[in-house]
Amino acid sequence: MENLKQPILGSKGADIVGPRNPEIELQNPDIFLPPTTDKGGIPNLKFPFAMAHNRLEDGGWAREVTCREMGALKELAIVNMRLPPGVVREMHWHKEAEWAYVLKGKVRFYLMDDQRQTLIEDLEPGDLWFAPAGFPHAIQGLEEGTEFVLVFNDGNFSENQTLLVTELFAHIPREVLAKNFGVPEAAFANIPAHEKYIFRQPVPPPLEQVRQDLGAVTFTDKYVFRASATPPTSYPGGATQVIDSRNFSVTTLAALIIDLEPGGMREVHWHPDADELQYYISGKARMTVFDAVDNARTFDFVPGDVGYVPRTLAHYIENIGDEPVKVINVFHTGQYKDISLNNWLALTPAHLVKGHLEVDDQFVSHLRTTRQPVVKK
Repeated sequence: MENLKQPILGSKGADIVGPRNPEIELQNPDIFLPPTTDKGGIPNLKFPFAMAHNRLEDGGWAREVTCREMGALKELAIVNMRLPPGVVREMHWHKEAEWAYVLKGKVRFYLMDDQRQTLIEDLEPGDLWFAPAGFPHAIQGLEEGTEFVLVFNDGNFSENQTLLVTELFAHIPREVLAKNFGVPEAAFANIPAHEKYIFRQPVPPPLEQVRQDLGAVTFTDKYVFRASATPPTSYPGGATQVIDSRNFSVTTLAALIIDLEPGGMREVHWHPDADELQYYISGKARMTVFDAVDNARTFDFVPGDVGYVPRTLAHYIENIGDEPVKVINVFHTGQYKDISLNNWLALTPAHLVKGHLEVDDQFVSHLRTTRQPVVKK
C-alpha cells in the first residue's frame, strides 16, 4: 500500500489512511487525482460493462448500460450480447430503434419490414445493422459465434422489456390463435409458457440455402451496412468513419467510428443536436467534458467502458496508451454533425480571437479552416 499514489497535488489534497480499492484507482487516474483544469459538478459520464449486471441464458448472455446504471443517459442506451455457435436471440421487436455493431465472430441477422421485405444476411466484425422500431427481427451466432453491441434511442430502454414472439403466443387465447392461423387448437399444445430470449439451436444452413428454402419472397439488404468493407478517412493521428442516413439511408441513429494512434486525439469539439454515446473497443483513452458555469471533469476509459456526452458540451478523446484506441460514437440523430473549436476560431476575425484569449499571431497562424477531426502533434 505504501507504493500507491496519493491524491495530493502540491499543497492540495491529503493522503488516504482508510480503505482503498487500488484496481479502480489505477483505471481512473483522472478521477482519483483530477487535473487542475477540472472544476464543478459535471455528473458521472462513464460506466464499465464490467460492472453491469449480466443476464445468463441458455448458451449466451446479455448485459446493458442504461439510465439506471448511468443517470446521465437520456437519449441512448447500450446492450452487449454474446451468442455462441447456433445460439439465437429470439424473434422479437422493440418500441425503440436498434443500431448494432458486430465486435467478434460472425452473425446472421433476420428482419421483416413493413413492406413484407425479408432480410437474411451474414455479418462480420465491423458490420452494422439497423432495425427500426416495431420491425420484427432475430439474431443467431454462426460457426464461430458472435459478440456485438446494440444501441437504442431511449436511455430508459431495457433489453428485458422487449416484445417476444414466445410471450405473444403465450398470452393470446388458443381459440384465437387457431382462428388466426386456420389450424386446430391442438397445434398449440406445446407452445412455451414463458420467454426463450436466448436459446440453443443448431448452426443454421448456408445463407443461400436458407433463402431458397424460404421460397418466393422479396429480399432486401438495406438494413445492413458493411462497414468492414468501407475504408475510413485517414488523418495524422488516426482515422474516422461516419455512418449516417447519407450513406445508410434507413438509419435514424448516426455513428462516428474513431481510430486513434498512440498520441493521437479526437480534436476539441461538440455536437449541436444530439447526445453522444461512446463504446470503447481497444486502448486507453481520456476525455474532458466542459459545461457552462465553469464546469469540467476528466474521465479515463479502457476496453468495455461506456462513455456519454450530453449535446452541446465540449470534449475531446485522447489516446494516452501505447496501443491504438478504437471507439464507437452513436448519436440520436439521422445525420452526424459536429462543431470544431479549431475551425470556429479560424473562421473568426483574428483581432476578436486575440482580444478574447490574449494570444499572439503565432497561435492564430496555426488555426485551420479545413476539417481534421483527428490530430497528432
